[in-house]
Amino acid sequence: MRITPALLLKVAQDTVSQRSQANHDILTAYLDGSLLGSEPLIGGAADIDLFFVYNSEAIERREVLRVTDNVHLDITHHSRTLYRQARELRLHPWLGPSIYRCKILYDPQHFMDFTQASVRGQFNQPDNILARVRQRSERARQIWLSLRGGESKNELENCHLYMQAVENAANAVASLSGPPLTERRFLLDFPQRAKTIGHAGLHNGLLGLLGGPAVDIDVLRSWLPGWKAAFTTVSQVDPPPRFHPCRLNYYLRALEEILGGEQPLSMLWTMVSTWTRMVSLLPQGAPEQAAWQEACARLGLLGPGFSERVDALDSYLDTIEEIIESWAHRQGIG
Repeated sequence: MRITPALLLKVAQDTVSQRSQANHDILTAYLDGSLLGSEPLIGGAADIDLFFVYNSEAIERREVLRVTDNVHLDITHHSRTLYRQARELRLHPWLGPSIYRCKILYDPQHFMDFTQASVRGQFNQPDNILARVRQRSERARQIWLSLRGGESKNELENCHLYMQAVENAANAVASLSGPPLTERRFLLDFPQRAKTIGHAGLHNGLLGLLGGPAVDIDVLRSWLPGWKAAFTTVSQVDPPPRFHPCRLNYYLRALEEILGGEQPLSMLWTMVSTWTRMVSLLPQGAPEQAAWQEACARLGLLGPGFSERVDALDSYLDTIEEIIESWAHRQGIG
């Protein structure tokens, strides 16, 4: 079957129609994610991000459902109480941009029409952009402080925290000119975001934080079997939605396509962030951890090289904080 954006949108619309007819507690439903962009498919695989909002409390937070081997539904369930303070949502670093750009698919009471209008009002005012950006940069700095302070002695936990700090740092930059970066396109889209604010060099710095200079395409390719083995093991027994079995191709096909493209290092974020999270879900001493340990040691994310990465993160955050303050000054705000 040929997968096209039009087909994916039809699946989304049909799903919303079926569910809203079967469950009258659904207040509204909307579409977000890659399907709103021009390139929802990577390696021929995609997900369909739907959000259902209920009058009462949602029974579950998130569910993943297979459509085909290369397409799945990723459905988030919210209670209407989350949307109570609509104007404050414009300051939320994730939900605000999601509501701002979403495509409403079901809204008989115009609940989401009102909410979206409230979020969009002054959404791009410099002070609101700054508030969202600072949440990111301050969170990254807090994590750095915990790493520097040695609050955790667990290498796996430290690596996981480090990746969270890097994610927040990159999204602080990205949020100056648009929505947060998505997981699979994280390093593909970051260069343009950095260039947009006049700091293209931040891309090479980000690759450095991830250990990019230490690897080449052959090394990256050699890590794919270990990554896949970890995913397969985690997905077999009560996996979290992120690692549902039907999401294997969603990640793997993207990794393979990026690896074969002009920017193979752009697979690093997706691979390492998901791999680290998967390993944290495995029992201590699981055989699938060995390949991850070898890869992260090579990248400087484990072992003696980790302190250097943390120092580099400090310098990178200093640069980002200066960029943010300079941007705020140019906008006439503090």
